[in-house]
Amino acid sequence: MLELARVDAYYGSSWILKAVSLAVPDGGIVALLGRNGAGKSTTLKTIMGLVAPRAGSVRFGGAEIGGSTPHAVNRRGIAYVPEERRIFADLTVDEHLAIATRSHDWPAERIFGIFPELVPLRDRRGRFLSGGEQQMLAIARALVTGPRLLLLDEPSQGLAPRIVDVVIASIEAMRDEGLAILLVEQNVELALEVADRAAIIDQGAIVFDGTAAELRGRSDLQTTYLGVGT
Repeated sequence: MLELARVDAYYGSSWILKAVSLAVPDGGIVALLGRNGAGKSTTLKTIMGLVAPRAGSVRFGGAEIGGSTPHAVNRRGIAYVPEERRIFADLTVDEHLAIATRSHDWPAERIFGIFPELVPLRDRRGRFLSGGEQQMLAIARALVTGPRLLLLDEPSQGLAPRIVDVVIASIEAMRDEGLAILLVEQNVELALEVADRAAIIDQGAIVFDGTAAELRGRSDLQTTYLGVGT
C-alpha cells in the first residue's frame, strides 16, 4: 500500500532522513520506533506532504505522492494525527467531525462504536476535553476523512494508563475494520503489542525492519536504539 524507497528529507540544510525505505501493507500496522530526534515524526510529515523529499520515492497505492500537498495526500486516502492533536478550543466534538467529514465510509455510528467515550461529550467544546478525550477526537476527526492509511504520531503521550488502554483498543478496532496504520510511539511495549511489523530509525536511517515478534526477541536492539533496559 505505502512504500518509501531511499527517501532523503531536509530541514533547511540539515539532512534528517537518509535513504529511508519502509513499507506499510494493506490492513497492516507498522510501528516506527526510535529515540527522540531520530526522524520518526519527519518520516510521517514527509509522507503527508508537510516536508518535501529531496530524493527517493513515496508511493501509495502504486502512485507517486512524494512532494504532493497535504490536501492532495489526504484526498488519496492518507490521514495524519499529529502529536500536538490540534483540537479547536471553541468547537464541539460534533462540530470537529462535521467540518472534517469527506467520506461516508466512517459515519457517526462507526466512529462512536470505536470511541464510545465520546458519545456523551458530543456537545462539549474542545477546551473542556481532557488530554485523552482530545486524543480520541483527533483520531476520530482523521477517520471521517475516509482514509485507507492512518499516520499516528505518539498517540499515548501524556495519557493516563486507563486512557492508554482505550487508545490501544481503538487501534486494534481500526485494524479490525481494515485500516492500515503507521504508528510512531515512544512506548515500545505498547507499539509491539499492537503492531504486525516494526522498524527502528536512528539518526535518520532505518537500522531494523522486521516483524514485531522479531524485535521483541532482540533485547540488544531495544537497548542500543530505544533505550529499553538502560
